[in-house]
This record gives sequence, structure tokens and C-alpha cells, in this order.
Amino acid sequence: MRLRLVGGAIRPQQLSDLLAVSATFGDGRIHLTRRANLQLRGLPGDSKGLDPRVVDRIEATGLLPTRSGELTRNILVSPQTGIWGGRTDMRRVALRLDHHLITDKALGGLPGRFLFTLDDGRGDMLDRLTGTGLRGTDLGLIALDSEVAQLRVGDNWSSVVYLEGAADELARLAHQFLRVRGAGADAAWHVRECDNEIAPAAPHDHRMAMRSEPLAYGAVAGGIHVYVRGGVLTPAVGRSLIALADSLDTTLVITPWHGIFVPDNTEVPR
Repeated sequence: MRLRLVGGAIRPQQLSDLLAVSATFGDGRIHLTRRANLQLRGLPGDSKGLDPRVVDRIEATGLLPTRSGELTRNILVSPQTGIWGGRTDMRRVALRLDHHLITDKALGGLPGRFLFTLDDGRGDMLDRLTGTGLRGTDLGLIALDSEVAQLRVGDNWSSVVYLEGAADELARLAHQFLRVRGAGADAAWHVRECDNEIAPAAPHDHRMAMRSEPLAYGAVAGGIHVYVRGGVLTPAVGRSLIALADSLDTTLVITPWHGIFVPDNTEVPR
């Protein structure tokens, strides 16, 4: 079972609860994905789905706000946003976008691999915004300053929008994709298959940051980025990170590089 985290954020108690679920029903570990999400493996179930006891336990963690739209809640965000660096706090946009995905039943019809990517202007998500194939984003944006951002629509850059309404605009573009993607076996899976029908292309804005390297492991500005070997979080490592986060009164951030960022005395916006 894959659990989508908005921008990778997870509270220490939630991680502790997931470790307990995995110990009781699964392989005892938590698996990190390249989209900063989490997987539990080896869970009991059949062709009809997971054992209801597992789903109930996971819902109790608060990490499964919807069953019908859970597959579409793929939102990558610059991990340090709102903590250190960047041009703006992109989590406010991410939370608003997630609200659309949870409450708008039509958006539940987006393909399960559909990806939103939000770069706070530092350029750490640019490889996803401009990538192709499975690494490329479907819809996203990069902050140009504290008030505006440029949209990414499939393989094209598009218009510059105010951050205040950026989540609403991304939701509107997602609806447009659903209208033009077609139906049946030939329906488009990704925006790049029909991006010119979604929004007009535009040159990239001159204020756009250069691509930055992935967040280094170890002590970094704003906290520590812990490498999780092979993306497999063992109970022992998980408990040590939970204890560290509790001592700092902070929230953990799963990163797309098989790591966990622990902010130092800074609360990640929830």
C-alpha cells in the first residue's frame, strides 16, 4: 500500500503508528519512494483488496484522508521550503492543491501516476519539472519571487500566475486534462501527450532559478538530511528519527532522494 504525503511531511507519531502497522501486518519496515511517499509491503489481503483491519489502522494515523481520491494525491514539493532558502513557502500551495484533490470527486479520475511538482524557486525540483518519461511532471510550477510562479504543463512552460491562486489554477488545468484526454484504451495517461490542448506554451521566464543539486546528506541548512539505505526504513532507524524529531519538536520530511529531512527547531507547516 502506498501512502501519499503532501510534500513528504509526516509527524513523528504518524511514522511511529505506521511502523506499528507494518510490524503487525507487513514486513516490519517502511519503504520510501522517489515521489517522497511511503509504502507498506507484505500486507494481508486478496483480489478484493486489503484486509479491512489494515485499512482501519492506517486511517487512524490520519494519513488516508480519502479512499476514492487517494491515487491522485501525488504532490512533490521542495523539501526545505518554509524552513530554509527558496523564494517562498510552497507548502501553502501544496495544502490548497491537496484540498482540491480530496474534495473534488472529478479529480479522482486522474490517472494514478499523475504528478504535481512544486519548486519554491531554488531549482531542486527542476529535474522533475523538465524531465521526460516517468520522471517528468504533469502539472507544476516554479516560484519566480515571493508572489508569482511560472506554470509547467507537460513538456511546456506556460503562463506566470500569482501564488495566491496557483493551486486553483493547477486544479483547473487538471480538469482541462480530464476533458481532452479521451476515453477508453487510447486515453492519455500524462499531460505531455496533449499539453498543447491544455494551455498555451510560453518561453521560460528570465527570473527562473538554475537547476540545483539534490539535497546533500548529513548536516544541511535548516536541519539534517538522513540517508535511508535502499529506501528501506528499518524499525531501529525509524525509532531513532522519531526520537530526534520529538526532541526538536518538529515534523519529518520524506525526500525524493531516499532520505528523511529533520528540521532543526523549525516546525514544518501542516
